[in-house]
Amino acid sequence: MAKQLNVFIENKPGRLKAVTGVLSDAKININAFTIQDRGDFGLIKFIVSDPEKAYLSLADKGYACAMKDILVISPKDKIGNLCRLSEILLKNKINIADSYGFVIESEKKGICYLELNADDLKKAKRILDKEGFKVLD
Repeated sequence: MAKQLNVFIENKPGRLKAVTGVLSDAKININAFTIQDRGDFGLIKFIVSDPEKAYLSLADKGYACAMKDILVISPKDKIGNLCRLSEILLKNKINIADSYGFVIESEKKGICYLELNADDLKKAKRILDKEGFKVLD
């Protein structure tokens, strides 16, 4: 399973720079991120080169963070693939708690990060692999 690092921060100027500075100083590469507004606070979700080291580096600096197992798939960029993915998960009664994704245009492939119930992760991985979706670690 892939690991996602969730970092809770005050929603004010300079917080993103401070968090990414800690990761940069620790020589950790950020592969993907998303930022969610929660009013006075925010949530940054990171996919990084070394999740454990990133977690420890941020925790040592006093940041509230958590690590979460997620499923990452790389579908071909073609019409209907997200619909097909959601149909497969629905058919197997697997709910998507949160998700984000993008397409690498030059390679015509997508990257989709799926937050699922912890009990559904292995089941979803097995099903999606069987259905031809490339599951990444």
